[in-house]
Amino acid sequence: MNRQQLLAEEFALQPDLVYLNHAAVAPWPQRTCRAVESFARENGAEGARNYPRWAEREARLRAQLSTLINAPAADDIALLKNTSEGLSVIAWGLEWNQGDNIVSSDEEFPSNRIVWDSLRSKGVELRQVPLGQGATPEDALIAQMDSNTRMLAISSVQYASGLRLDLKRLGEYCRAHEILFCVDAIQSVGAIATDVQADNIDFLVADGHKWMLGPEGVALFYCRAELRDRLQLYQYGWHMVEDYLNYDRADWQIAGTARRFECGSPNMLGIHALSASLSLLLEYGMEQVEKQLLENSRFLQQAISRHEQYELLSPRDEGRFAGIVTFRHRSRSTGQLFRQLTQSGVVCAQRGGGIRFSPHFHTATATLQKAVAMLKSCL
Repeated sequence: MNRQQLLAEEFALQPDLVYLNHAAVAPWPQRTCRAVESFARENGAEGARNYPRWAEREARLRAQLSTLINAPAADDIALLKNTSEGLSVIAWGLEWNQGDNIVSSDEEFPSNRIVWDSLRSKGVELRQVPLGQGATPEDALIAQMDSNTRMLAISSVQYASGLRLDLKRLGEYCRAHEILFCVDAIQSVGAIATDVQADNIDFLVADGHKWMLGPEGVALFYCRAELRDRLQLYQYGWHMVEDYLNYDRADWQIAGTARRFECGSPNMLGIHALSASLSLLLEYGMEQVEKQLLENSRFLQQAISRHEQYELLSPRDEGRFAGIVTFRHRSRSTGQLFRQLTQSGVVCAQRGGGIRFSPHFHTATATLQKAVAMLKSCL
């Protein structure tokens, strides 16, 4: 089966639907739907009789996520509920001192803003940097770091504008200056290649329900092995101890792996679903996924820019965008345009003062052409 046939078989969206909302919640591949259906049938017929096999799928998912971000080992991966939980584990696990500061941007999604702002009670300053105030966004961030900066907490791709940051440059600077580097990668993992080792990333968190094509309720949490002991734990339970299958043992020891951040029973349904989705991305190859995703973004950028009535809000420079294309009409209300598009079957979002289109690698050119035709009709 060639790649086109594979995608046609895996994505069976309604033909009248123009789905451009992967930056919010992605549709599942058919193999994921089958995995969920199979798990439900098995549970309904046999209960947890095959739990050891479910545990093998849990281990497989850790390995898949490790491969996806090039982590040193699967032991560096924890399976949490969502990005907000993962960021909270970091923010409230670290020891802070009065006068410490955290550098971030003024474009962050609330998940990557509120958690750091909550540390004001500990005397920690959150510096929300306008990314356009320097020669590059990286220059703007670096300029705000000083001897009291403990962490750079930034999104790999900004959720509204779609701006993609140079993580390698930021990671190198942070490592050289002993500043922790925390990345909210929910808008990039599964869309573009990710390498936590090459980019010197200390912490990386990402939900599975966007570009990884999985369900809500399962998130990737990566912590560099050398930093695990620096995160104080506030949640305890049977699943986060070393000898976690020995229920009769009275003494206990915190797990040496990233499983220490998982206090209780795993989301087995979500694990089966996300594992199935990642099998498609890894089978297809992230290099090819990224190539096709960027081609789709370029197609929309060029098509939208041809119409003078529309203003592109997302960057067009190579290396500065991923799967998000945000734009607005120069005179019409964004809300009005959004309602007209959604009523016409275009699934998109209203973000950053404009309309956000977010195609994935599997989005057909015909779908993109249909979206552009609808924009033209809206004129």
